[in-house]
Amino acid sequence: MRRLVMWDIDYTLLRGGGVAARAWKAAFTEVTGVAWRDTPIFGGRTDLDICQGVFAAHGVTDCTPERFFARYVAIVESVRHEFAEQGELMPGVREVLKHLGDRPDVVQTLVTGNVPAVAAAKVAAFGLSGSFDAEVGGYGTDDSVRATLVRRCRERAEAKYAEPFRPVVIGDTVNDVTAALANDAVAIAVATGATPAADLLAAGAHVVLPDLTDLEAAVRALTT
Repeated sequence: MRRLVMWDIDYTLLRGGGVAARAWKAAFTEVTGVAWRDTPIFGGRTDLDICQGVFAAHGVTDCTPERFFARYVAIVESVRHEFAEQGELMPGVREVLKHLGDRPDVVQTLVTGNVPAVAAAKVAAFGLSGSFDAEVGGYGTDDSVRATLVRRCRERAEAKYAEPFRPVVIGDTVNDVTAALANDAVAIAVATGATPAADLLAAGAHVVLPDLTDLEAAVRALTT
C-alpha cells in the first residue's frame, strides 16, 4: 500500500515572513470597515475557523467568509513575491521532498489551514509546487475542523488514484497531530514551529523530529 504524505505548510515546510497575516488584516479592514484590534492564534487552525473567530471577536455579522477570502486572496496575489523575500524554507525540506518525490510508493500532497490559492502561492514562492499533487489536498476552506481536512484529502486521493493509501500527516502543531490521530494516520511532528517537542509527543505524535535536516531519519519516519 502506497503512502499518502500530507504536508502542513506554515513552519513545517516554510516560514512565510508574516506576509499572509498582514494580508489577512488588510483584507478584514477593507471588507468590513472595522479596525483590526484582536489578533488570533493562527498556528494549526484552518482559515475558515480563524475567519469565524475573528468575525465574532470584532462583532462582525454582515460579512461572509467567501467575501472575505476573495479579497484576502487578491491581496496575497499582489504581494506573493514577498514570501520568498521575507520568509524561508525550513531546514532540510527541499532534500526530503526530492527524495520522497523519487519514490513510486509515495504520493505527496498538502493538508493545510490555508485557503487553496494562498497555499499555492506559498509553495510556489519557494519552487515547491511540483512536489505535491495539490489537487487531492485538504485546505482551510474545506471545513473549520482540521481533522476533516485530513479525511477529505484521503478521500480525494483514493478517488483519483483508485487505490487505498496509508495516510501520513506531518506538521508542527498539536492540531496537526490530533487531526492525524482522528483519521488513524501516522502522526509525524517537527519542532520547527512554536510548539515544543514535549508537547507534540504528549499529544500522541508517533515521531517528533527537531527538524528535517537528518534526511535518513526524516525519510524513515515518513515511510516506515
